[in-house]
Amino acid sequence: MSQVGVMVCGHGSRDEEAVAEFASVAEGIRERLPQYPVESGFLEFATPIIRDGLDRLRAAGCGRVLAVPGMLFAAGHAKNDIPAVLNTYEAQHPEMPIDYARELALDAKLINAAADRIREALTEAGEGAPAHETLLMVVGRGASDPDANSNVAKVMRLLWEGFGFGWGETSYSGVTFPLVEPGLEHAAKLGYRRIVVFPYFLFTGVLVKRIYDHTDLVAARHPEIEFVKAPYLSDHPLVLDSFAERVAEILTGGNLMNCKLCKYREQILGFEADVGAPQESHHHHVEGIGTGGEGKVFGVEGAADHHAHHHHGDGHHHHHHRPYPHADHPHGPRSLKKARA
Repeated sequence: MSQVGVMVCGHGSRDEEAVAEFASVAEGIRERLPQYPVESGFLEFATPIIRDGLDRLRAAGCGRVLAVPGMLFAAGHAKNDIPAVLNTYEAQHPEMPIDYARELALDAKLINAAADRIREALTEAGEGAPAHETLLMVVGRGASDPDANSNVAKVMRLLWEGFGFGWGETSYSGVTFPLVEPGLEHAAKLGYRRIVVFPYFLFTGVLVKRIYDHTDLVAARHPEIEFVKAPYLSDHPLVLDSFAERVAEILTGGNLMNCKLCKYREQILGFEADVGAPQESHHHHVEGIGTGGEGKVFGVEGAADHHAHHHHGDGHHHHHHRPYPHADHPHGPRSLKKARA
């Protein structure tokens, strides 16, 4: 029987810290799955790209690959872009079938990992406002897929109730609304003594850093409120356990992605025109472009900003995503820019 390999498919970032953290997560998955050769690659910006990892698995004699998206929720990248790359590769190498795992999704392990990060922040902050006088702000990445966005709100609710905080709010780093700054300004009006800001992200990067920057801006305008910045998930052991479970689900038959609220399969309010959209990747032009700060993409200055805002549909990028129907919402949805002084 031929060898089975595991492919961890990341989004990619121009931020070198984010790339290093992804490598750490891939190594943690490798340690949890010693029975398989494990490779990793990125959809865009960083190297190696997904195809490189698949090439290595094929060279190692793998006759089947179990691919897992390195993403919390299933929006366009997990539903379309990564499958398009995998399907193209499989069509070129039919001798090596590729099975695709579901995203991490809503999971008790991930909620517990998130709770640990929030506890870390509260412990470091020390004695302050009690739970009932604390507001929790969970910040998601933001997507043009309302199903993925709604999952961030559910994470917030589970954490809100679990900790017994006085209130909970959700905001996003880009694409949808509300963005971080207007979200925190709204939260500041509610009268809570402490606001905990928790980025529900796997890795650092431009967006996480700007979430913290915008938190500092709002905090400066509201000195009467204590703002606590919680760390993101990173390589928490429970995150790594969840990745290993997703791989195992492929083999046990429990690999079920939520399609009931998928805008590509069902007519979701406001996104009716997306049903049946073709499955294709929009990232060929940034595959393997690498890290390195404020480089250029197609000769355009500020490539790091390009990474942060290439989904907002304003005509200044080279992707071809379907337009987001609420692009002109007053509280978003342009991706998080550098904090205003």
